[in-house]
Amino acid sequence: MDNTNQGKALIKGDVAIFLRGLIIGKVLTIMVIGGLLWWLLKPELASRNNADSSNQALKPTSNAASTFGSLADVPTDSFNYGGSTAWAPIRQVVDSQILSARPELKLRYLDPVNSSPGSSSGIRMLLEGKLDFVQSSRPLTDEEQAIAKQQGFTLAQRQVGIDGIAVVVNPSLKLPGLTVDQLQQIYLGHLTNWNQVGGPNLPITPFSQRPENADTIIFSSNSDLKKQALGSNVKYVYSTTDALRQLSKTPGGIYYASARAVVPQCSVKPLPLGRTATDFVSPYREPLVSPEQCPRQRNQINTEAIKNGSYPITTNLFVIIKQNKGEEQKAGDAYTNLLLTDQGQQAIEQAGFVGVRQ
Repeated sequence: MDNTNQGKALIKGDVAIFLRGLIIGKVLTIMVIGGLLWWLLKPELASRNNADSSNQALKPTSNAASTFGSLADVPTDSFNYGGSTAWAPIRQVVDSQILSARPELKLRYLDPVNSSPGSSSGIRMLLEGKLDFVQSSRPLTDEEQAIAKQQGFTLAQRQVGIDGIAVVVNPSLKLPGLTVDQLQQIYLGHLTNWNQVGGPNLPITPFSQRPENADTIIFSSNSDLKKQALGSNVKYVYSTTDALRQLSKTPGGIYYASARAVVPQCSVKPLPLGRTATDFVSPYREPLVSPEQCPRQRNQINTEAIKNGSYPITTNLFVIIKQNKGEEQKAGDAYTNLLLTDQGQQAIEQAGFVGVRQ
């Protein structure tokens, strides 16, 4: 090789060495600067990561579909329960599904011996130790809580559903509806003729369960009206079945009960209710099914109005649980939790009520 070619080769080698050194130097510089920046920003990054983790933990997680079979802590024993007649469809539809899925939980429904069945008599039986938990369509009273406290325990009420309170009259009565105040005044004995509320000249005959056995209420628990005695013209009945039988024979009769119990009946007519006379809402889905069309067709409950609050009288469905850390409390808690599963809430709506987990 001549001197010229040797010189060119040496120059190329020096350039390559120079470029490699330049590249390596830049890479090292970037690594040093990057490491320095990471070291300086480390506390802030750590803080950000911790905040992100905390935010992630605070986000509500979607409830996985739950069934009767997936629930834990269901006691294996026999338990007595009872209470509200409004719960009868739940006992037929929901409780039968529970007993099929969880046969280890043996439930036996008991009626009272010396009084009509209902929320009040059921709670009395619970306080007397005759029941392990109770199905109620009204909240606990201060008196019931006081009796429990005297016996060394407390009572808890856990809501599992919502029911509408429907008013029914004899099918022959022509009336567009009643306000809640008019309904209350009828049962207090202050309104005694249908012509006082826009109806015919006909005496009003109110039917009701006795207050001490009442299954449903039309007076707010914090209302002064609740403390007043019912009118002397009120005729007391043993049960809703008894009331419907008498109402069908009484042109001026009126009765109120669980919408699920009375709206589909053929022998009576459900009446629209309103907070005022200009906002009547039907407890049934329009149009009204006449007695002549029933039982081929039956009135269906207006669950949408109950759900959205436009229907003026609703009541909550509670499981009443004895808080004594014993087997009764375990049974009441387990039954409540079963009703609050996805499957339980769906079954409650199948039974004609509104669930609490919308």
